[in-house]
Amino acid sequence: MKYPDADQLVRSYLDIKRRLLDSGWADEIDWQDDLDFQEVTESDFLRETAWVVLSAGMAERVIQVKFPMITEAFCDWSSADAIVRDRLAIRRKALTVFNHEAKIGSILEIAWMVSKSGFPRVKECIAREREQFLAKLPYVGPVTALHLAKNLGLDVVKPDRHLVRIAETAGYDSAAALCSRIADIVGDRVSVVDLVLWRFATQERRYRDYFLSPIGIDR
Repeated sequence: MKYPDADQLVRSYLDIKRRLLDSGWADEIDWQDDLDFQEVTESDFLRETAWVVLSAGMAERVIQVKFPMITEAFCDWSSADAIVRDRLAIRRKALTVFNHEAKIGSILEIAWMVSKSGFPRVKECIAREREQFLAKLPYVGPVTALHLAKNLGLDVVKPDRHLVRIAETAGYDSAAALCSRIADIVGDRVSVVDLVLWRFATQERRYRDYFLSPIGIDR
């Protein structure tokens, strides 16, 4: 496949990123850029896994509202052992906040797995198998595994529907190919490129127009 002009692609990306920075999204972009898998703790893993499990098929704004109460129900993600010890009460409380038996049960099952295996062992498996290991977790499939991997600091791209549409519009075979091309040129991590494109797509209805011509949409 013949890829579009790299200069046009980079101009579109940098303009999008600037718009997000000017609109108050700098902290989110910095958060993604600063993530380091080596520094991920057990608490981080439990929290981020719960976030992506709950987010599957749901609007982000819904999870944002409910997540603080879910966090409180799950002992502030203090440890897998603490969750397992009080799992029945946690299940009851969590279901009053987010009434989805399968998702709440999956989070509890993942906590049980971490408690049984020990987080160092789990982290070793993630480091070795990456998203292939994460995809085996309850309620975590291939696409959700990439979301979780990205939130744990692994430099990957989640083929979200918005990114897939942008890739198709720009003439790329995949979201990963698109993000990798931009990352190679501008020096951002592919996970950061992913976040910038995705966040912009959630804010701009005509986001694909930015990749249709050298000047993007009308300013």
